[in-house]
Amino acid sequence: MVELSHIQFNYKKNKPLFNDLNLTLSPGHIYGLLGKNGAGKSTLLKNIAGLVFPKSGEASIFGIPVKDRSPEMLQDIYVVPEEFNLPAIKLKSYASINGAFYPKFNHAELNKYLSEFEISDDVKITSLSYGQKKKFLIAFGLATNARVLILDEPTNGLDIPSKSQFRKILASALDENKLIIISTHQVRDLENLIDSVVVLEKGELIFNREIISISEKLSFDHDLNGIPESEILYTEEISGKRAGIVKNISGIETRVDLELLFNGVVKNNSLINSQLSN
Repeated sequence: MVELSHIQFNYKKNKPLFNDLNLTLSPGHIYGLLGKNGAGKSTLLKNIAGLVFPKSGEASIFGIPVKDRSPEMLQDIYVVPEEFNLPAIKLKSYASINGAFYPKFNHAELNKYLSEFEISDDVKITSLSYGQKKKFLIAFGLATNARVLILDEPTNGLDIPSKSQFRKILASALDENKLIIISTHQVRDLENLIDSVVVLEKGELIFNREIISISEKLSFDHDLNGIPESEILYTEEISGKRAGIVKNISGIETRVDLELLFNGVVKNNSLINSQLSN
């Protein structure tokens, strides 16, 4: 559904951010896009959505070149950015005006999501807190029923109960025809939600794996005492103990610790990818 082929992109001349970047994302998945500050996550999302264009290579959605910005594509993709400016109108007015651009927009679904987020559609957007505005945009994006939903740092500004609601609502909204991409630094907010992990490091895609494959071949342990060194792939100290990633010898699915996984992939990418490829 989303295809990036041989993408080269740069903001500054002679300093490419992406150089021959390739990525394929399929429907029916919630992808977690992880990376450090400056790794290029937001720029990657903008290339997918057609908000910026590569110097060479091609980005396409549903087989349609993103650079064409065709109505057929734009009506089936929605982006919730990290930073945004919203008009001083009521939520229901915003939905009425902007929902018209999305043929599958469902007002009943919007009201359901707003109810779950405990937000009224009869208030002005400018009266809401940052977190409430973010919840409104997430609810609106889901109600568009766009096949591609892009969320950039969606849990910023959300309190703990709202993060739980976010995960529940997003999981229920996914179907086999939709693709959701979530970019975040808050990796623990994505646990039990995403089914694929993509890691970007210095403009290079260094990791793209499904959670089920990770859980079958890796184990995440917060006390490596007694584990043979030959089975350890990555270590760090947590709360005075040696924690890390080890080979999953049993093959039984384990819980994936996204924070440990991300740190391990960034520090020892080749070793971890090698284990997953066995």
